[in-house]
Amino acid sequence: MPRDICIVGILVENRASQAPEVQQVITRYGSQIISRSGIPDPTKDRGIITLTMETQADEAQLLVNDLQRLNGVSAKWMCLANALQ
Repeated sequence: MPRDICIVGILVENRASQAPEVQQVITRYGSQIISRSGIPDPTKDRGIITLTMETQADEAQLLVNDLQRLNGVSAKWMCLANALQ
């Protein structure tokens, strides 16, 4: 099945308390993640994480659903193009 390059943006409020749970979810999808970037916002106790994934769109949606089940976490995704045939 073709896989896409998908970008997932994650906003984590209360970063210090939520980080372990967010990391646990991200780790479950680790085999599909090809890049991860994080930007802490120490003045507001929140952080932004950007993931680049090589996956199918439905898998990216599952990741976002899992993240949004966590209190104080918002996530959105988009797919750019077919990566593999």
